[in-house]
Amino acid sequence: MPAQFVRYTPDVEDDDPHFDQNLRTVIEKTESYIAESVEAGGTGRALRDAHAKGYGLVRGEVEILDGLPPEYAQGIYATPGTHDALIRFSNGSPHAGADARLGAATGLALKIFGIPGPTLLEDEPDTGTFDYANINGPVFFCNTVEHYLFIQELFLNAPSYFAQGRPGARRFFTDFVTGKGTLDQNDWAWDEFLAFLRLSKTPPANLLLSSYWTMGAVRHGKYIAKVRITPDPSAAAAVVRRNIDPASAQEVFRPALQAELLERPYTFDIQVQLCTDLERMPVEDTTVEWPEQLSPSTTVAKLRLPRQDISGPENLEKMDALSFTPWRVTAEHAPLGNIMRARKEVYRRSSIERHKLNQQPRTEPRSADEVLGPPR
Repeated sequence: MPAQFVRYTPDVEDDDPHFDQNLRTVIEKTESYIAESVEAGGTGRALRDAHAKGYGLVRGEVEILDGLPPEYAQGIYATPGTHDALIRFSNGSPHAGADARLGAATGLALKIFGIPGPTLLEDEPDTGTFDYANINGPVFFCNTVEHYLFIQELFLNAPSYFAQGRPGARRFFTDFVTGKGTLDQNDWAWDEFLAFLRLSKTPPANLLLSSYWTMGAVRHGKYIAKVRITPDPSAAAAVVRRNIDPASAQEVFRPALQAELLERPYTFDIQVQLCTDLERMPVEDTTVEWPEQLSPSTTVAKLRLPRQDISGPENLEKMDALSFTPWRVTAEHAPLGNIMRARKEVYRRSSIERHKLNQQPRTEPRSADEVLGPPR
């Protein structure tokens, strides 16, 4: 019997009565960190409060496939065709510096051009762009804005914890589980802590060999989904620089990406996993991995990266000026759940503050050529 996909209705999301109050606090802390990062971050520039270190800005092309089953041919995926794209590869840490100090959490942010229809960002509805901001793990370590308040603070201050060796690490873990002593024992953040441990044990990999998930659930037209950007098997098999050792050099991720793209093109599959069971595939609990046996991820588009040269400081400068947010999408692909809802205003205000401090114009490009120039 074919799977019965859960239809989207507004009541799949919980109403948090303290959401707005907690969100204001998160935004204040985020803006304060970005302002302080100009001096404290070590680069002389304002940093993003997450995914601060970028590894390269890459030109791409998204081909939305023809002949998809109707449940998958939803929203932008209902119209086959080809769109120019840009990809920002990054480290997940809010800090910059040597790769060995930042961990193996990495991100793939994708910007697709030429998408009709208004976005969900009220201050830029008609950009014609569509973003994903994905991470290399199927779960996330924060479910509520209330928990994000202390988890954000822990990660921003992580270097000072771990600089103290094992005592500092124990204090970091204790503060994580207990909410820095604010949570009742029955409410300790065990699920989120275990999700964090799982992600922290991700082995370092060539950026082209990782899969990248939407952190939480999103609408997929009439349905509910998570979206994964995963290596095309034949493209992955051709990658030469497969082993990444962050301890071997100051920079390891960017040189490997740069060398691979100089030598050969590459392809990712954009895949949709539709929800079939809200209990086992929850919207509000991002610590739960959605089981593939309940609903396999299905390829709806191809993300193709041509051979290209991303070396040189100008590539990093152009990348730094861009903005990516999971809310720069059409209504048929709206992020779902409270932690995803919080990202809308946090990302917007973070981008505004960072661009202001770095004296960069904050304008959304209309094409990849506008950013990188015509292909050579």
